[in-house]
Amino acid sequence: MLRFAVAGTPHSTPAPGGTVEGLIRAHKLGITAMEIEWVQNVPKSPERMAEIRETAEELNITLTVHAPYFVNLNSPDKAKLAASKRRVLDALSMAELCGARSVCVHAAFNLGLPPEKVFDSVRHATEDIMKNKSKVFPRVNLAYETMGKASQFGTLEEVLKISKEFGNYPCVDPAHMHARTNGAINSAKEWEEMFDLYEKILGKKSLKSMHMHYSGIAYTTKGERMHLPLRKSDARWKEFLQVLKKRKIEGIVVCESPLLEEDTLLLRNTFARL
Repeated sequence: MLRFAVAGTPHSTPAPGGTVEGLIRAHKLGITAMEIEWVQNVPKSPERMAEIRETAEELNITLTVHAPYFVNLNSPDKAKLAASKRRVLDALSMAELCGARSVCVHAAFNLGLPPEKVFDSVRHATEDIMKNKSKVFPRVNLAYETMGKASQFGTLEEVLKISKEFGNYPCVDPAHMHARTNGAINSAKEWEEMFDLYEKILGKKSLKSMHMHYSGIAYTTKGERMHLPLRKSDARWKEFLQVLKKRKIEGIVVCESPLLEEDTLLLRNTFARL
């Protein structure tokens, strides 16, 4: 099954808002998945996580998480590196408690270093994080995201390679890939090639449990600038949905459009009609 997730609490959630109320609102809209946006900080309350988990299970809503933005696993500063690893671990541990299946992470900035050196730094940091898996996040996937700027760690090849090494799967964002290549990767042929590579590296079954992001996106020659509503972008989103249907992709597609539930429902409803 492929589920379309809203990226955070729907805009139409009644006050005072919050994740639990957002889940209830998403359910009323017919949305069956949500990515919890812990992009500024990770909550620390086990009781709150239990409430989120119980609500999501009751409503049959699948959860993913977006970890804080303030992560750089390539930082030369030992304190910043330690803090980055701690933020990722906090997100993974709280995701375990709330029942989320995968945590999206922006892994690193390149800082002008050669790609192979950046990869080694991310690998070493990942080793430290994954040592805690069996005790802290046994049921949660660590998903490094494909990123929208060349200054960031996160080509498709990089996230697939490191995911395979540690038994994880990445968060694939075709909009980021589109922006990073200054307008490429926006056609059925290119998405087919994307899935072919994914399957080649992680295996055929990997296409049945994917974590993906999708939206319109604005970009410059330097890459990503901001997310856009689907209909106000150059995204060939209907063609993308056709590829998902043809390949029988399963898992979660998180809609990161600024319109949140409106574009999530647009994707879901269009996909259902194909």
